[in-house]
Amino acid sequence: MADLVNEFNDYRSRMNERILADNNKIIKRIFNLDTNAYAEGALDVKTKELLGLVASAVLRCDDCIKYHLQTAYNEGLSKEEVSEALGIATLVGGTIVIPHLRRAYEFWEALENQE
Repeated sequence: MADLVNEFNDYRSRMNERILADNNKIIKRIFNLDTNAYAEGALDVKTKELLGLVASAVLRCDDCIKYHLQTAYNEGLSKEEVSEALGIATLVGGTIVIPHLRRAYEFWEALENQE
């Protein structure tokens, strides 16, 4: 199960390095904007991660879901908090979100079992 987390992180890191190595100003600015959007502000980081998770699930982006799950896990969010947010995402997104919900639960389990 921990392989699921390691494979995701390795691939993401490797490809982000390649993308940023092209020195494309627009892409670098988008990456920077994304990083800064999730920084502490009027909303705390945990809330922003849950918002990102819900949006990612509704948009059906598995990589985005994994990223936000891992950050939520690292920020100390509980399984119950994440599950409640995913419930809202499924309600808003409809049954088409269910396959992504399955993979989200699988990834959360892998996060819990990596230690």
